[in-house]
Amino acid sequence: MTSLPDNGYIDIHAHFTVPATEDQSRRAWQAMLGRGIFLPEPFEWSLDRTLAYLDRSGTAMQFLSNIPGTLDALRTSNDYGAAIVAQHPTRFGLLAALPTDNPAVALDEAVRARELLGTDGFAVTANYHGTHLGNEALLPLWEQLNEWGSVVFVHPDARRPPTLDHPAPLYEVAFETARTVFDMLFRKVFAQFPGITFVFAHCGGAFPALAGRVSLLGNESWVPHGLSAHDLEDQLETVYVDTAATAFPSSLLPAAAILGADHIVYGSDWGAPCTTVDTAEENRNSLQHCGVLTAAETATVRRRALDLFPLAARRLGTTPKTP
Repeated sequence: MTSLPDNGYIDIHAHFTVPATEDQSRRAWQAMLGRGIFLPEPFEWSLDRTLAYLDRSGTAMQFLSNIPGTLDALRTSNDYGAAIVAQHPTRFGLLAALPTDNPAVALDEAVRARELLGTDGFAVTANYHGTHLGNEALLPLWEQLNEWGSVVFVHPDARRPPTLDHPAPLYEVAFETARTVFDMLFRKVFAQFPGITFVFAHCGGAFPALAGRVSLLGNESWVPHGLSAHDLEDQLETVYVDTAATAFPSSLLPAAAILGADHIVYGSDWGAPCTTVDTAEENRNSLQHCGVLTAAETATVRRRALDLFPLAARRLGTTPKTP
């Protein structure tokens, strides 16, 4: 087993894809071009390239997630992710994807992933085929994950069409995340299921910057199912955000203000087609040096995921150091 250096990283936000044929890769690339994401060539995730980046960046472990758009592909992806973890148990963890547009199937897949695949947690899309996470049909799923004390990683859908000719991963994903967080707050999802730790990608998108507005106006008479400032604050006890592509003052300052530095987790967005070594490193270096967090706070952000995933910490051969 490997111990984690004091300056090492645990990465909660990293993607992977299953191996594909040349034709499948080309069709996926053409679909990206159709959504305004002009990658110069088909994208292919590489285990060897990922391991090399982990070593280069001082990342001890990545938690892998991938949420395909069809059930068969999703299950195949979960199986492949589990095989990667089995092969490299001290370098990777798995956040098994759940198809939240079909709550009963999502619950079955959660049980399968926990009992057969040994998943560390779960990954869901903020809006999966039109189903947002505040949908009351998902209550049985949340009840089970709450009983298990699960970590649920929430990622926006970057496969959407462009907005104003701008590809969705550029900024539209931030608004999708905010819509989902606020819907869950108004529907009291976080209050009902305090045993679930929700981690939202990209510093929570636009949510932290808009939280003050909703806190001010959310309980006015013209707002259905009002949300008071007190209710909003109380529900955020189990909400975390990661630093993927957002480790800059413009994103970190609102997140730290509304959630606290102790609810920020390191994420790289490695493995996404739009993430390069250069952008991943610029983001990581900004986390270290932008000045929003103290040196001590930054150190705990780098390894906070160990607090959230004790079984993975055990595989890594270390114990959490964060308060």
